[in-house]
Amino acid sequence: MSHKAGFINIVGRANAGKSTLMNRLVGERLSIITAKAQTTRHRILGIVNTEDTQMIFSDTPGILDPKYGLQVSMMHFVKQAFSDADILVLLVDASDKQLELYGFDQIIQKTETPVLVVLNKIDLIDQEDLTRQSEFLNALFAKGSVFPISALHNFGVEDLLSTIREMLPESPPYYEKDALTDKPVRFFVSEIIRERILENYQKEIPYSVQVEIESFVEEPTITRISAIIYVARKSQKGILIGHKGEKLKKVGTESRKLIESFIDQKVFLEMHVKVDEDWRNNERRLKAFGYKQ
Repeated sequence: MSHKAGFINIVGRANAGKSTLMNRLVGERLSIITAKAQTTRHRILGIVNTEDTQMIFSDTPGILDPKYGLQVSMMHFVKQAFSDADILVLLVDASDKQLELYGFDQIIQKTETPVLVVLNKIDLIDQEDLTRQSEFLNALFAKGSVFPISALHNFGVEDLLSTIREMLPESPPYYEKDALTDKPVRFFVSEIIRERILENYQKEIPYSVQVEIESFVEEPTITRISAIIYVARKSQKGILIGHKGEKLKKVGTESRKLIESFIDQKVFLEMHVKVDEDWRNNERRLKAFGYKQ
């Protein structure tokens, strides 16, 4: 029996639902999800294995006009996704009445890579809008097929997955057959903490934060984790900690519970806040945080 394998890279604008779709396709909560733009900073792989297939899904940051080094690196991940895909999945937000494509249509029309256009969040529009948008996309993307789905409610996702499986090229597996992702547990722990910061703070705080796992010690009955939260300004440190440390304590409690669920073990979590004013432009820092090779 021949084996099929390939990279299926999900691209689209911010908040189109890329991370929700990725998690749904993989069957695990690998990408963090919030309502805020720029939640996804890294390119995250999620691997689905069957006896004769290996589907390597890739979640990418939403497209944006980069203003500093971190965002330049984020857009580099997007460019990589276009260049090394065996199948491209363009995710379009059906609730966007203007159906703004942010130039993806021009890029995709130049590629030889097979493209699937996925119209997400169809639960937020009526049948008339769905028909109009589907016809528009079918006319625009002659190379691809349009799949109306709701990733949040798992509608249409299985049909999309079946089509992807059929389109995969013949290839031996790229990763071990029991692999789920290319990222270590530490990465997902730091992302869980960053997700809780995104959910608990407003304005510039979430976008100025980077989480580094300083230590991760696994003991028989407990995992002890020490995390450093970097912010860009001294004033942000005070806001993040809050009055008598209450805000940071709330983030810590929420993070600990989610980490315990993720690693299936009791966790002791210790967090410290430090100021690093230029971390988003510092080449050494960006490399240490995994944004640069």
